[in-house]
Amino acid sequence: MHTKISGKHIDIGDALRTHVEDRLNEAAFKYFDRPVDAAVVFSRDGHGYKCDSSVHLPTGLTAKAQGSHGEIYAAFEASAERIEKQLRRHKRRLKDHHQRRENPIEAIEAQAYVLARHEDEAEETGAGDHGAEAEGANGAENGLQPVIVAEMKTDIQTLSVGEAVLQMELAHAPFLMFKNDANGRLNIVFQRDDGNIGWVDPAIVADN
Repeated sequence: MHTKISGKHIDIGDALRTHVEDRLNEAAFKYFDRPVDAAVVFSRDGHGYKCDSSVHLPTGLTAKAQGSHGEIYAAFEASAERIEKQLRRHKRRLKDHHQRRENPIEAIEAQAYVLARHEDEAEETGAGDHGAEAEGANGAENGLQPVIVAEMKTDIQTLSVGEAVLQMELAHAPFLMFKNDANGRLNIVFQRDDGNIGWVDPAIVADN
């Protein structure tokens, strides 16, 4: 299994790299009989560490998990345990999905952006209440114009609705946008507050 290990402003020693590779290999090969790709990123989290792990499965789906701890090895272990728990929980569904799907999962590349929060903009400009008054005087244009603080590439996969729900759960994401392989439209599935899954399909409704 190819594992990419990196750190944000953190030096990753050979001992940690070896430990990460061995641990993820052990977890992955419990549930899959052929190699998968993985990525692990370490970063600072206050006085401790944060570890973001992702394992790309042979089914085409990706399991993701995050762990935090004051010690870097423990932060990784927390992340690895969550990855393994997801694989164990969804083992049957993943294997069923892999057996049903005849073709690899396709994906289209899209541009993703991170927008500044309104409160952050106010703090940077030193606005506060006076800033709100000024905004009102100048019109709502300033408050509605998004400020892009970061941009990145992301993939939108072509999935069935069931696969999209599984991918969302594996990634611990609140929602997932995907291309519905049944109709070719962009759809969204999302976690509802009542514990159920919401599904949005912008079907074209003919005018009466």
